[in-house]
Amino acid sequence: MSTVLTRRYESALVYATQLHATQKRKGTEVPYISHLLAVSGLVLEGGGDEDEAIAGLLHDGPEDQGGEATLNQIRQLFGSRVGDIVAACSDTFETEKPSWRKRKEEYLKHLEDADDSVLLVSCADKLHNARSILDDFHQVGHRLWDRFNASRDETLWYYGALSRVFAARGPHDLAERLERILQELSAACVADNNPAGESTEEKDA
Repeated sequence: MSTVLTRRYESALVYATQLHATQKRKGTEVPYISHLLAVSGLVLEGGGDEDEAIAGLLHDGPEDQGGEATLNQIRQLFGSRVGDIVAACSDTFETEKPSWRKRKEEYLKHLEDADDSVLLVSCADKLHNARSILDDFHQVGHRLWDRFNASRDETLWYYGALSRVFAARGPHDLAERLERILQELSAACVADNNPAGESTEEKDA
């Protein structure tokens, strides 16, 4: 059954645009809304419904712009299901975030029991992030890694672990696309002979 988008989606798009109005993609002048539009689009391509597509637009809102207060506003404006998906796609609401490794290990564990809606939005998010990293790597080479926090090897570990979870649990079409991008990224890193320990994970992503 095809998904019909209503004025709720239009309202979510306006809300997301305003919420992230001053935010750019790391190391670029690209408005952050471009990522949110891409994630929501991938959710729809993956068969998502309107709530899931809205969650794709809003999945970074609480983590980047206001924490639990923003999450509560999302629940009020767009419903508890959207709020639950957004909450489950966030790895922390804390101002002083735990260590990168701790957050990622806990997020991976959480995905093992997450429902299909969370898996769909999360996979769409990681797929677009991985695709952006690969595209930027092809443009600027190893200078790309200066934008990020965690080491290259940690980032490849994390995305590899995510890929395995999505391959096992779904959404399988998006998971296959993620796996292909990661294979290309790994090959590009080897070809570039980038030293281990250079940074790749987006800061506080």
